[in-house]
Amino acid sequence: MKQFTLWCALACVANAATAQNRTPSANGADTLRLSRRQAIATALIANPQLDIAREQTAQVRAQRVENNGLNNPALSYSYDGQTGFLQLGTAAAHNLNVGLGIPFPDKFRLRNTIGVANIRTSEAQFRLAQQVIAAQAGRTYDSVLVTRLHRRDLTESRTLAVEFLKKTQARFDAGTVARLDVIRAQVDVAQSDNDLIANTRDVANASAALNRVIGRPLGAPIELLDSLVAPTGIPELEALEAHALQVRPEITAIESQQRAARANSQLTKEQAFLPDITLGANRDYASDVGTLYTAGLAMPLPIFFWQHTKGDFAETKHRELELAATLRDVRAAVGQDVRAAFAAADAAVRQARFIRDQLLPSAREAYRVATVSYGLGGLSALEVLDARRVLLDAQRQYANALAAANSALSDLERAAGAPLTTIDSGAPRE
Repeated sequence: MKQFTLWCALACVANAATAQNRTPSANGADTLRLSRRQAIATALIANPQLDIAREQTAQVRAQRVENNGLNNPALSYSYDGQTGFLQLGTAAAHNLNVGLGIPFPDKFRLRNTIGVANIRTSEAQFRLAQQVIAAQAGRTYDSVLVTRLHRRDLTESRTLAVEFLKKTQARFDAGTVARLDVIRAQVDVAQSDNDLIANTRDVANASAALNRVIGRPLGAPIELLDSLVAPTGIPELEALEAHALQVRPEITAIESQQRAARANSQLTKEQAFLPDITLGANRDYASDVGTLYTAGLAMPLPIFFWQHTKGDFAETKHRELELAATLRDVRAAVGQDVRAAFAAADAAVRQARFIRDQLLPSAREAYRVATVSYGLGGLSALEVLDARRVLLDAQRQYANALAAANSALSDLERAAGAPLTTIDSGAPRE
C-alpha cells in the first residue's frame, strides 16, 4: 500500500509538472519537455494498459457486490383445482405466492471474504502493471537518449572525416599522397552521411515509442531534459531481495488467492451441510382465509457423502495445496529475478565506467596521435581512418553502455518492487 501511494504521489507531481513544460512547436503541436522521472510518472497516468487494469479491478469490485447480494424474491400466481385443461373459470383456488430464500448468515461472511481477496488480487495485478509500465517508460526514455547521443557522436565523427578529407586533399595537391587516399577520405565522409541518415530513422522510432508509452500522439514533438550519465551505485543485493519478497505484487496476489481459497473451502462445506432460511406469503383469492405466512429451513441431506469428499471438498483442498506450492515457486522466482536484475545492473554499471575511464580516453588519444603523425607523414590514411573508426566504435559502445546501465537499473527497480532510492541498505554499492 505504501508503494502504491508513492507511485500515485509521483504521478500527481508529474501531472502538474508536465502541464507547465509544454511549449508550442513550429507545426502547431505542443512540445512536451520531460525529465526521466516525469516520463515515468506520465506513463503511470496516461498509459492505456493501466486503464485496462483499472477497469478489470472495477469489474472484480462489482462481482463482490453481486456475490454478496440476496436472490430476488420469487412471485407466482396460479389457478388451482380446474375441472378441465385451461378452464380458468372453474378453478377452486386463486393462489398468489411470494417466496424469499436467505442463505445461512455465515455464508455472507465467507462470500465477502472471497470477494475482498479477489479485489486484493486484482489490485496486486494493477500494481504489477504499474511497475512494468514504469520500467518500460524508463527504458524507452533511455532509448531516445541513446539515439540522440549516437547522433551527436556521428555528427562529431563526420566533422572529423571532413577535416581529414581537407587535410588529405591538401597533401595530394602538394604531391605527398596518392589519389587513392583522397578517394578513401571521400568514402569515409559518405559513410558518415549514411550513418546520420540511418540515425534519423532511429531517433524518430524511439520518440514514437516514448510517445506511445506516455499516452501521446506518436508524432508529437518531445524534448528530453535529462542526459545519460553513469549511475553512482546500487543498494546491496540482500536488501533488494528482502524488500522484493515483502512487496512484490506477484507474492501478495498469491497470498490473497490463498485467503480466498480457504474461505471457499469453508463455504463449500457450509453449502453441503448448513440450512438456508425460507420465508413466504400465500393468499388464496378464492377463499376468505386471508394471507398465510410461512417460515422454515431448507437443509441439504448429503447422504451421498462420497460425492463431496471426492468431489467439491477434494477440489477446494487441492486448490489450497496448489496455491501453497505456487507461493513457494513464486517466492523463488522473485528471488531469482532480483538476483538476475542485480547482476545485470552491476555488470552494466561497471562496464559503463570502464569504457568511460579506460577505453574511450585511449581511443581518443590514439586518434589524436594518428592524425598528428599523418600530418607529419608518419602514418598512412588507412591507419588514420582505422583509428577514427575505433574512436567512433568506442563512443557508440559508451552510449550503449550508459543506456544499458540506466535501463538495467529500471529493471532492478521493477524486480525490487520500488524505486531504489526508497530502499535503505546503508551505503550504496559502488
